[in-house]
Amino acid sequence: MGMLKEFKEFAMRGNVIDLAVGVVIGGAFGKIVTSLVNDVIMPPIGLLTGGVDFSDLKVVLKAADNSDPAHKVAEVAINYGTFVNTLIQFLIVAFAIFMVVKAINRLSRKQEEAAPPAAPPEDVVLLTEIRDLLKNRPQG
Repeated sequence: MGMLKEFKEFAMRGNVIDLAVGVVIGGAFGKIVTSLVNDVIMPPIGLLTGGVDFSDLKVVLKAADNSDPAHKVAEVAINYGTFVNTLIQFLIVAFAIFMVVKAINRLSRKQEEAAPPAAPPEDVVLLTEIRDLLKNRPQG
């Protein structure tokens, strides 16, 4: 029973729930970025490059052989156009995360500047008073 209780404490910790929410939102954000790259960014780039669809760009290493229906051989190719699309998606996601982290850091710095300095502990205050009294004591 102890292991079940320990697992429940682990699963209900704030960090785990925050991570789960982040993964779900990240998955949805990934779909948005994929659509942005494939449907918005790549068509104009394809138009500028003469109507090239990047997802179709590839180097065929071995062509497909469908002459014999009993022994079909699939095409072997390096799909570098798909890689270019994926690289652009990564750069967009990385830039978006960079902007979010930058905004969070800016807000954190503003909160730190606005916070008043912490009062020294009582023992430090007491020792400071004793030091000042000893300093001001007449010598003799």
